[in-house]
Amino acid sequence: MPYLKKKILSLFIVSCFIATSFAQSTVIKKDSLAQKFYAINHKPLYWFSSRKDIKRATEWLTAIEEAKESGLVSKKLLTSQVRTAMLNKNTRDKTVKANTDRQITGLVLNFIKELQEVNALFEYDEVTAPQSDSVYIYQLINSKNKGPVSKIISELDCQDHDYQVLKKFMKDSITDKNSLKYKSVVLSMNYLKYLSVNRQPEYIVANIPETEVRYYQNGKLKLQMKSVAGKKKNPTPTIASYITNIVTFPFWNVPFSIASKELLPKVQKDESYLERNNFEVVDAKGNAIDDSDLNWADYDEKNFPYFFRESTGPNNSLGVLKFNLGNPFSIYLHDTNSKSGFAKDSRFLSHGCVRLEKPIELADLLTRGKVNVWELKTGQKDTESKILKLDQKVPVFIIYMPVVVQDEKVTFLKDVYGLIQ
Repeated sequence: MPYLKKKILSLFIVSCFIATSFAQSTVIKKDSLAQKFYAINHKPLYWFSSRKDIKRATEWLTAIEEAKESGLVSKKLLTSQVRTAMLNKNTRDKTVKANTDRQITGLVLNFIKELQEVNALFEYDEVTAPQSDSVYIYQLINSKNKGPVSKIISELDCQDHDYQVLKKFMKDSITDKNSLKYKSVVLSMNYLKYLSVNRQPEYIVANIPETEVRYYQNGKLKLQMKSVAGKKKNPTPTIASYITNIVTFPFWNVPFSIASKELLPKVQKDESYLERNNFEVVDAKGNAIDDSDLNWADYDEKNFPYFFRESTGPNNSLGVLKFNLGNPFSIYLHDTNSKSGFAKDSRFLSHGCVRLEKPIELADLLTRGKVNVWELKTGQKDTESKILKLDQKVPVFIIYMPVVVQDEKVTFLKDVYGLIQ
């Protein structure tokens, strides 16, 4: 019986060792970053090749733990398991040593990747270009003899000024990592990191909570203006897209939901509403309909078969300029005939599109002076609409950044849409 117990115990230990080894190898197989690293580096060991490199690995582990604690990266990077593996006396075993070496490499590479990856929230994004894994691999290889790990991490982290201010503020002033304040700062830092990675020589940023729009050219702020964003019930979506053309004196094809729910009841009360407000009735193909023959009482929001189109001119709801923006939500930037909205402190008044305080100045900059400013400022009703194609598409980032930096001061904006939870 004692022999049998001893035999069972031995089999149990062996099975545990096999299971552990299998688990380790499974982790390694799943970590494609580590696999690619060793395929490029052509050496079986990276950290266990010398005492100096083992010390370097410990530096990385400590730095990763500090970054997790500060919230710079997520908690999912499991450093404790790797530390335990490094202390294991079996690291003299070639297989165990190779597995541990790969675990360290996978951890460090995933940290480097997460440090630079962007987690900004966009409901539509056609600008982001995914980063190749080889970038992170060569960053690690090239960092081997370039000073302390802390310096390397500082260089790899986002260098944007506002990002660094928020990073310091988060470290110095926020202790509760579950607070709305902390989550607001993290969300804003992610947008700043995104802009740092994806911005191009020329781009536009519209920050929804701030109701401000900024135009940058060659890294410099060229134009800043107030904007009007969507109401809480008609929120402006976050979008990363491109302006491809500008429409002068645009028609406003009223979205069906607005036409059937808002305009139709007004017309039913007063049929002169359409003429007084420069609207015409059109069918699904855009053909004008003689509205004098329509019996308005027969329609409601469920069976209304037509659309409303507003005539061109300065009194059009879109004003004299529309900046077409690729997205599935029919959202764009535009001028407005209702300038009073820009004088308000709270400028969440639209059905979702972004109204601009200085659309003519923006169009002039985007087209390099090719717009007829005089015509735009003096245009009359039914002025011919034209499409101006840009020489090159310009990125537009409509973001929801609830914390901004102004002259080194961190300012928290109202979370109008209630997105911070």
